Amino acid sequence: MRKVISVFLLLSSISFANEYFAKLNPINTYNVKSSVNGQVVYINNQIESQQANNSTIIKIDAVIDKENLKQSQIKLENLKSILKIEKGILKSFQKVSSKSQFDKDNQKVKILNMVSSIADLEIQIATLKDQITKKELNEEKNYIYDIAVELGDYVTPGVSLYSSMDLSAGKLEFFIPINTAEDIQKKDIYLNGEKTDLKISKLNKVADSTHISSYKCEIIVPSATKFSTLVKIEFK
Repeated sequence: MRKVISVFLLLSSISFANEYFAKLNPINTYNVKSSVNGQVVYINNQIESQQANNSTIIKIDAVIDKENLKQSQIKLENLKSILKIEKGILKSFQKVSSKSQFDKDNQKVKILNMVSSIADLEIQIATLKDQITKKELNEEKNYIYDIAVELGDYVTPGVSLYSSMDLSAGKLEFFIPINTAEDIQKKDIYLNGEKTDLKISKLNKVADSTHISSYKCEIIVPSATKFSTLVKIEFK
């Protein structure tokens, strides 16, 4: 009788050896952080817990940046016009024999300094444009999970603004014993008792730092619809 019980327990352990449970999560979750300084002047609260559709989520104050950009662009055009005049003056100096080499060299230095100023201004304008772009955060189609700031908050680079999720597919992550890793890849995958044509999409070859005798395993589930549910995973 004891022998029969021992055999039954052994068979039971084998039948459940390749059974795991994991939560079905979105394939990607993003924590969107601010890359600029400024006050939050707009929040699209209606989009929270909704799917974005080329939606603006948050705006950070850019009034001063836009005015700075406008004035810098005017200054750039003026400098370019002045540079054109200065180049014309140098050309006339080179045609007049009465102008000393000192005068000509001074004019060349003036032109080179102006070219350098124009280059610096162009970099400043590009930086301002980039900064203004980063002060309006838009999402094309991701699910907006959580907005972490409130209207009027002053944010700095690195501050979390909102979280978004890619719901185009699901992802199951779980840990499998190292000694079963090779064998398990040859088996069919069953989810909640139903056979699938899914394959392991990622299997770490280094033991997990917490689960020291296990490899982290990942299965991508295309066209997933019900997230955050517990899924039974079997390899048969």
